[in-house]
Amino acid sequence: MSFPDAAQRHIGFALKSAQFGEKHLDAKPLRGFGGTSVQEIVENCGGYTYRAIYTVQFKEVICVLHAFQKKSKSGSATPRHDIDLIKERLRYAKELYNKKLF
Repeated sequence: MSFPDAAQRHIGFALKSAQFGEKHLDAKPLRGFGGTSVQEIVENCGGYTYRAIYTVQFKEVICVLHAFQKKSKSGSATPRHDIDLIKERLRYAKELYNKKLF
């Protein structure tokens, strides 16, 4: 909720598209996750970059793994601590899904 309204609308629309089985034009696979099941939406707004990472690998469930403002001014790579957090949350989401908790 701390993202600017324009970034919230853009990312929200992309997530809604994913819920309906569509892929938003701005959604792209996040590198390092072996395929297209983990997607990234990038929105530039007010001179800042906002990102949302989600997975579509679970039947009938879209799971947002992380949303953050990119702080680094150099390079477009996702910072290591964010990648580690995404991997941890993906493992946890798999556990919950396998236990049929969502």
